[in-house]
Amino acid sequence: MRLIALVALLLVSACSAPRIVELPSRAAPLPEKLPEIRRFAPLSMRPVVRRSNIDIARDFLDLSFAMESGRALPRLTRFEGPVTVAFSHPGGALMTADLQEVVRRLKTEAGIPISLLPPGSPANIVIETLPRHRLRRAVPQAACFVVPRVTSWKEFQRSRLGDRLDWSSLDRRNRAAIFIPDDVSPQETRDCLNEELAQALGPLNDLYRLGDSVFNDDNILSVLTPFDMLVLRIYYSRALHNGMTRDEVAARLPRLLRRLNPVGEKIAPRNPSPSPRKWINAIETALGPGTSPQMRINAARHAVRIADQQQWKGNRLGFSLYVLGRLTLGNDNRTATDAFHRAYKAYAGAFGTRDIHTAHVALQLAALTLSQGKARAALSLVNESIPAAMRARNAGLLATLMMVKAEALDALGRSKIAQRVRLDSIGWARYGFASTDEIRARLQETAALRPARHRPEPEPEA
Repeated sequence: MRLIALVALLLVSACSAPRIVELPSRAAPLPEKLPEIRRFAPLSMRPVVRRSNIDIARDFLDLSFAMESGRALPRLTRFEGPVTVAFSHPGGALMTADLQEVVRRLKTEAGIPISLLPPGSPANIVIETLPRHRLRRAVPQAACFVVPRVTSWKEFQRSRLGDRLDWSSLDRRNRAAIFIPDDVSPQETRDCLNEELAQALGPLNDLYRLGDSVFNDDNILSVLTPFDMLVLRIYYSRALHNGMTRDEVAARLPRLLRRLNPVGEKIAPRNPSPSPRKWINAIETALGPGTSPQMRINAARHAVRIADQQQWKGNRLGFSLYVLGRLTLGNDNRTATDAFHRAYKAYAGAFGTRDIHTAHVALQLAALTLSQGKARAALSLVNESIPAAMRARNAGLLATLMMVKAEALDALGRSKIAQRVRLDSIGWARYGFASTDEIRARLQETAALRPARHRPEPEPEA
């Protein structure tokens, strides 16, 4: 299930090109007529995973034979034969299109015999939407979640007191229900569809050590990756079946991976250390609801200390520092700035400077840099990060990067280009954010970053 993460991207808390309409400004951040909503083009198949098959086998076992709590699962369970999916009630056009896209990819990239049925049809996996507050009353730390053996919210509510919803008691999977909030952004809905449908079909665990997977509660990646598709292809291979133990699956993985991912045979294993439960608890406390701001900051500091003690250099260190930076921003900017710089360095060392991980941190650094009147430096950070947000299909991050870019261009005296970039950002924001009020607030926040009395600097290129 997707944890409630830090959704704010700033200091406070392909379609055709849109027709040029009234342009927003600092005084009136939204035009009277909004540009069309922007969406990403369908993904093409990318089957190669450039990691050691030894590491992939270990990841598969850890994902498939444990729950997120750390509790072991005794056997492999999956659906047998064709799998059907349906909404409980008709969904909106965007949600339906996004579900069609996920199902298509699962069929073509993971090789799962899965199909989408009309809303209300009896199906193996039923997706029901309901208000976010009702979901969080049931599972406070989840943005969305999946449960076995039921196909409706009413059935879920009736079954909560027994062991019917216990995944470890399954011998095979026949039915499951996915619950998604109906009052969030189209992007959040799409992200839930990707992760929860993957977990309804396959692994139930998340591993923070994975930097190339949605099976990771850091929520940096939210659309199923080549690694995820490989894991699901293995899960539904004819070499595996319901009831197999961890040792039985482990014995068959080397041959399976040689066939499905031959490039991984030539790559040396990295053997990353497991994530200690005390670090996971610290991260969950820092991100979860029902905790005071100071307790969350203390938990984030504790997570950073553990990451340093573990001598981590990449994904988990970067995320610990990113969380600390987000929580201290606005109250202790020196700590926040130092944390963001360290996070950027950790992510860049693991993934490079043009990756979605570094893009998240680069946004924070660009905002801080712009607020200091350093428009050129902010523009450089943003320009390097926009392609990463596009590749990762993160419209919320992409829109906010573009908003910061527009402010930096304005500061550099390039107001006409800034207006076009700002307008384009609104098209992406309509997919990435939940409402026009949220878009307006984000535009106002970015506008407030630029010092009010800042002399425009000549800048030759955007």
